[in-house]
Amino acid sequence: ERAVVRCVPSEPKLSLQFVLPDGSAKHMQRDQAEPLGRALARIATNAAKGRVRKGKKARAAGEAEEAAALPAVHLFSRDGQAVGAEVPNAAAWQEGAVLHIGEARYRVERNPPALTELRLPRSLLAGFPVCPKVSAEFAAPQHCLFRWFREQRSGGGWVEEEAAAGRVFTPDNALVGLRLKLRCTPGDAAQRYGPPREVESSGPVEAGPGACTFDARHLYTGRACGAGRLRAVTYNILADTYAQTEFSRTVLYPYCAPYALELDYRQNLLKKELAGYSADLVCLQEVDKGAFADSLAPALDAFGLEGLFKIKEKQHEGLATFFRRDKLSLLSQHDIAFSEALLADPVHAALREKLAAYPVVQEKVLQRSSVLQVSVFQSATDPSRKICVANTHLYWHPKGGNIRLIQIAIALSHIKHVTCDLYPSIPIIFCGDFNSTPSSGTYRFISSGSVAEDHEDWVSNGEEERCNMPLSHPFKLLSACGEPAYTNYVGGFHGCLDYIFIDKNALEVEQVIPLPSHEEVTTHEALPSVAHPSDHIALICDLKWK
Repeated sequence: ERAVVRCVPSEPKLSLQFVLPDGSAKHMQRDQAEPLGRALARIATNAAKGRVRKGKKARAAGEAEEAAALPAVHLFSRDGQAVGAEVPNAAAWQEGAVLHIGEARYRVERNPPALTELRLPRSLLAGFPVCPKVSAEFAAPQHCLFRWFREQRSGGGWVEEEAAAGRVFTPDNALVGLRLKLRCTPGDAAQRYGPPREVESSGPVEAGPGACTFDARHLYTGRACGAGRLRAVTYNILADTYAQTEFSRTVLYPYCAPYALELDYRQNLLKKELAGYSADLVCLQEVDKGAFADSLAPALDAFGLEGLFKIKEKQHEGLATFFRRDKLSLLSQHDIAFSEALLADPVHAALREKLAAYPVVQEKVLQRSSVLQVSVFQSATDPSRKICVANTHLYWHPKGGNIRLIQIAIALSHIKHVTCDLYPSIPIIFCGDFNSTPSSGTYRFISSGSVAEDHEDWVSNGEEERCNMPLSHPFKLLSACGEPAYTNYVGGFHGCLDYIFIDKNALEVEQVIPLPSHEEVTTHEALPSVAHPSDHIALICDLKWK
């Protein structure tokens, strides 16, 4: 029999579960520091309760009878030695120890793998990968066992999908109309396995949308790029918070079928699109907090990418940076909120002083919820190679050029602090939705290294919000994907707002993955559509170290 012990250093108690010979299940909580002898005495009492005074005989039956009824309870270590009564519980209950309760024998399993959550997405599309959300204790998804089943068309019951043995399953058209079931057995690196759990899909597999805007792009990104190279992606994935409003459905995206604006549907497309890029670095903007935790992170984890999330101040969405685990390891994170950093960080003292002369603009900058995600990585194959990856989403308003200039000045000062003071001379990749076209002051500032105090963007919102100041930064940055005609294509606007800026001194562009054709983008009038999950288009490029 099994005696399952859960003992976590951060908790004061351990739990012990076993089934007595009479079939009654026991679940005990004991202090980790308590001497083993007291725990064994309690087990003896519990075991005796089932056998003594079954018919509620008089209590005066005497304690001697009860004592005689107590079974002998001992704990033996793996090598057969009796564990001393004075040993603390936390040290006594070890993997492989044997618990004796009278004649019964129990093998102790300490912290065996266990599933805490197993969920399938609500929307299943034929031809699109299904990635379950798996949360486990003392286990890791890569060591778990997965078995997939499909509903039988007639007569009920389930049939195993023999070819599907992994964590990700892509149903084909033959499964349209059928529900799926997943059986997961939690496992760990030592090949220990816990009790399996099953989950059934809430609805059937539905037909996919046919050709998507990213299908042709996947022809270029079928395999990950080699050593000494990095494939980077930046993508504003359109937050559910903004896609699901009445305003979005009727004014912003009236041309888009309402079901194609729903989060579950768009997540299906996104997961397939992102997985197919085989990227090493993925910087996303407008990532819903829930979508990151429940959908994107579990799915991309199954494809070898680990995710980091930074939520915007007072918002439900933020930024995510994913990195390929076998190529990069995370050294440190240096995320900031622009408003907070401007107020408190000594790095921005000079900018703070300049801005004090323009209180209206300063107040507007401080009201914005924009954040900057900065992560420092090291190459898994060549530890001497480190890289700083920044990700941001600047203020959106068309007349907010002056605010964006301040935000990008804060961003570049902070990146300078990370790459000059903390990790001297490491190269940078700066991705994001900059809400700035190539003719803007922000783009000019980033790519040329300076912006003059008389640039027209300083009066982007009229004279009352004028703020004139020269800005400069020390980096030599290049837009890796150039200046596409557009990266955002909606009914009332199209333009280039998204960029992957790279350090010209350390990195060069090996290839830029072509954007979808204008015909593909406008097949359903504009974006998003049934064939494209966002109003933006992902930028993808392969970079190599110089």
